[in-house]
Amino acid sequence: MTTAQHKIGSGFGAHSTADDVLQGVDLTGKLAIVTGGYSGLGLETTRALTKAGAHVVVPARRPDVAREAVEGIEGVEVDELDLGDLDSVRAFAERFLASGRTIDIVIDNAGIMACPETRVGPGWEAQFATNHLGHFALVNRLWPAIEPGGARVVSVSSGGHHNSGIRWDDVHWRTGYDKWEAYGQAKTANILFAVHLDRLGRDSGVRAFALHPGGILTPLQRHLAKEEMVERGWIDEDGNPLNPSGFKSPQEGAATQVWAATSPQLAGLGGVYCEDCDIAEVAPADGERTGVRDYAIDPEQAARLWTLSAELTGVNAFA
Repeated sequence: MTTAQHKIGSGFGAHSTADDVLQGVDLTGKLAIVTGGYSGLGLETTRALTKAGAHVVVPARRPDVAREAVEGIEGVEVDELDLGDLDSVRAFAERFLASGRTIDIVIDNAGIMACPETRVGPGWEAQFATNHLGHFALVNRLWPAIEPGGARVVSVSSGGHHNSGIRWDDVHWRTGYDKWEAYGQAKTANILFAVHLDRLGRDSGVRAFALHPGGILTPLQRHLAKEEMVERGWIDEDGNPLNPSGFKSPQEGAATQVWAATSPQLAGLGGVYCEDCDIAEVAPADGERTGVRDYAIDPEQAARLWTLSAELTGVNAFA
């Protein structure tokens, strides 16, 4: 399989910040949608984009909490959206489309990680449903506003995709639920979504990217007990981050998604997975957890997942 998964020498790295990658980038007049743009990496992304001149729409499951979090940031509006509820996704998209505005950037940032077995909607596994299917439905419903401006769509995945490919015989984990493998499947789905969306949208000038932001301690860890994070070497017994774990700051963690959404270095490119503010290499065969696994960028699996997702959600802008 030939691939565009090769570093381009962006000049940025693991410790670049969102502000660093936006130096010299003017987003005045641009409109961005950042799901979960009021917490953790999403909040830093919102701050950086507005500082560069963009107007940012923040869809939030808890709009009151979101408004409080973004208070004082110029150029932000908050609306209600629950990615685990397809009726909520439809309602948000209808409200936005009724405004008649064009979208320049979509950053599918919101997500859940390693939660106890949870079912949403018609019994779907919550991580696959929220992290992937909700964003799949959102982008497809917003397509009439995404296509005209040749937007960039950025799917926030994770190095956690190394945990699992798509479990084709049981995507909703009816049997043998494992919270980390289920998270891995959802993050693989985020990458495959970008691969196929880029294929479908490139003739309209819409390009899609996926990425690993790096390890960052944010509210994403809310489902993990302190003991589990201590055991993984993330924090000490007092809850302080351990330097050897290599965690980034939220400002550094937001950098790759902001870079993917705005960088002129990516002009003419798309459908690739990024990390540390560059395109990632394909993961080595020895199982080292760097780069992107080949199953996550396989165009046949990406097309298969798109078909399945359209069937499950009943939404497909390209049907």
